[in-house]
Amino acid sequence: MPSLSLPFQTSLRGRGLALIAGLGITQVIGYGALYYAFAVLAPKMTDSFGWAPEWTYGGFAVGLLAGGLAAPIAGRLIDQHGTRLMMTVGSALAGVALIGLAEARGPFGYFAAMIALEIVSTLVLYDAAFTALTQARGTSARRSISQLTLIGGFASTLFWPLTTALLNVLDWRDIYRLYALLQFVVCIPLHLMLLPARAPQTVTGEPPAEAARELPGSYLDGNERRVAFSMLALAFSLQGFVVSSLSVHMLSLLQGLGLSAALAVIIGAMVGPSQVAGRLVEMLFGTSLDPVTTAWTSAALMPFGLALLTFGSTSATLAGLFAIAYGISMGLSSIVRGTVPLRLFGPAGYGAMLGKLSAPGLVVKAAAPLLFAVMIERAGLLPSTLLLVVLSTLSAVALFVLAAKVKRVQP
Repeated sequence: MPSLSLPFQTSLRGRGLALIAGLGITQVIGYGALYYAFAVLAPKMTDSFGWAPEWTYGGFAVGLLAGGLAAPIAGRLIDQHGTRLMMTVGSALAGVALIGLAEARGPFGYFAAMIALEIVSTLVLYDAAFTALTQARGTSARRSISQLTLIGGFASTLFWPLTTALLNVLDWRDIYRLYALLQFVVCIPLHLMLLPARAPQTVTGEPPAEAARELPGSYLDGNERRVAFSMLALAFSLQGFVVSSLSVHMLSLLQGLGLSAALAVIIGAMVGPSQVAGRLVEMLFGTSLDPVTTAWTSAALMPFGLALLTFGSTSATLAGLFAIAYGISMGLSSIVRGTVPLRLFGPAGYGAMLGKLSAPGLVVKAAAPLLFAVMIERAGLLPSTLLLVVLSTLSAVALFVLAAKVKRVQP
């Protein structure tokens, strides 16, 4: 059956940088408003509600859990109805959920808003954006994904200081109302103007004809496909535990290992630029490497960096090297999360595939900060750090074994 999407796909390719730039803007706003702002606003929210911090962070964790459960459904909806409709609807719902959070006055309203935020985030953040690029560019989307994550890496760089500055003149509720407005006046128009109007698949769900011509017979199927999927899900989930734990506890971990509070902040701030640097290098020089090779080599940097923190008394030099290695690994992990499934499984059903891969990782991320806090309290900082070394090493090993299997199976 001939593809129904080729003319539309070709027209989207002509938009070139506009598509990437537009998605980059919506990703920065999406991650900034739905994720990074919370870290700055959480103490004020706790004071406003008059409850213990556990309630505030508990709502965030429950939301992440709900998002993990919703991710496969969101992926299927995106595949079936196209990214223009689903990401536009997602931005509208994100705006409504942000307003709901701003208007929450008790635990029921707060938890409901946090759950809604994390569910709709599956329709507007990286997995959805990667699907949009894949629908527009098929198997040639790898470079576009790298370019998009390069822009998206500035979300924390922009929204942490922006949210901090806004707190000097606005209440946390007004800040969330302002961020809701950005969803309506910026994200919705960009999604409507730039994204595919429908999913570029045949009505039978077959891969686009163009994609089939580009890499005939190169995708995994049967048992190899199932094994590769399981190994990817395991690797991504283990990495997710490490990243989620450190996103909450990095500063306290560095201070507990001997750094001053000021130096710990400086070291933590080095992670963001290292992410962007890693993505820039991959975009410029990494396209000649197989994405699975990039995945395991970048994953190996994470346990290497963490191991540096266990070498006796942690010095500023070792901590700085940790921040660079960890930041590069974390930055590249965002890219390979989009490029490796495309390389192994192809563009057909790509959104649903990402949703299934993301689901266990999002559930793990929801539980990781609490579990790691308990680990620190019961076992201490050094054993807890060693646990992160072990988990990130297992992730790198899983990806290395996957790369070896792919090399044997595929031509």
